[in-house]
Amino acid sequence: QVQLAESGGGLVQPGGSLRLTCAASKITFSIYAMGWYRQAPGQEREWVAHIRSGGSTDYTESVKGRFTISRDSKNTAFLRMDSLKPEDTGVYYCYVVRAGWNSYHWGQGTQVTVSS
Repeated sequence: QVQLAESGGGLVQPGGSLRLTCAASKITFSIYAMGWYRQAPGQEREWVAHIRSGGSTDYTESVKGRFTISRDSKNTAFLRMDSLKPEDTGVYYCYVVRAGWNSYHWGQGTQVTVSS
């Protein structure tokens, strides 16, 4: 059973920074991509960013230039979030996409709150 352990959320003031970590374990397949979605209160889940196995990255428009996604060689992904805004508030869910399959595995979510 794939496990994704998330950490790094919290409360930060506007303009501040946070780094989310997503550690995937019990992976028995090739990973196509790792990334994050987020969900603000009362809103639908929104895709934020992903990093493919080859290292290429994509971001939703609202976070370009402020968020940076990376990954180490041990199936751990990181989302560095700078210049945070109140509208970045939400629960951030990391995911893993299995190569060759349209199957997602999800983390438990971590709360990010940007408020003064």
